[in-house]
Amino acid sequence: LCLKSGNACILRGGKEALHSNQLIARTMVEAARRRVPGFPEHAIQVVPVPDREAIPALLSLTQYVDLCMPRGGEGLIRAVTECSKVPVIKHYKGVCHVFVDREADLAMAARVAVNAKCQRPSTCNAMETLLVDRPVAAGFLPSLVPLLAEHRVELRADAEGLRILQAGSPPAGGLTLKPASEADYSTEYNDYILNVRVVDGVAEAIDHIARYGSAHSDSIVTRNEATASKFLAEVDSAAVYWNASTRFTDGAEFGMGAEIGISTDKIGARGPMGLEELTTYKWIVRGEGQIRG
Repeated sequence: LCLKSGNACILRGGKEALHSNQLIARTMVEAARRRVPGFPEHAIQVVPVPDREAIPALLSLTQYVDLCMPRGGEGLIRAVTECSKVPVIKHYKGVCHVFVDREADLAMAARVAVNAKCQRPSTCNAMETLLVDRPVAAGFLPSLVPLLAEHRVELRADAEGLRILQAGSPPAGGLTLKPASEADYSTEYNDYILNVRVVDGVAEAIDHIARYGSAHSDSIVTRNEATASKFLAEVDSAAVYWNASTRFTDGAEFGMGAEIGISTDKIGARGPMGLEELTTYKWIVRGEGQIRG
């Protein structure tokens, strides 16, 4: 994507793979030059040293480097963002939610919830917290248990959710069930672990997402268009869904082709980033001697 959008790219991987990364970069350049004989040999480069000091040095070269896109854990991304003097496009983590509204089709809600959590839990667009509207919680949560038990999902629920799950039929005996802590609601598990919280309506669901979410991907399941519209307008995330899984936040699924990452920034690129997000623009004015008065 960097090359197709007319950019050179400088790669910096982990120190454990330094030699492999250098070989991969050389192979990519050789392949490009066989296809395009005039391909610049320095269009793909790898930082040749494993020293951590190389990162702030590289990211201070504002006259040469236009953009940094860190990939990795939250700690790495925050460290890069704090030391960089060039713009950084990133997302720190994916704490995604599905809210099951009181007017939801509960069979649909179950399909969406299981897909959002279990289809590929290690991705940043997988659901980490299920929010359930109080009027449907007692009917919905027990019906979800056997579906989650197939994937051995561990549930971490608030006090009301725990009571429902422990008393429900079928019981939650096939699952590990724990009380949710305050920190759990802000955690990206990337695993078969799911927070469950019972809320009182869409407003409380929106408040929860604003407090604990990561502005990545959040979904509402409901038949009520007005409720859905409120959720879509007020949840300040890069991607918001109505009656669909959060797992769709992906460049290929959005019809963009390949993606280079997902941004939760509010200015510039947001959501999946493809070719267009790696380009800039300029104003071109063709005149015939006009002057400004």
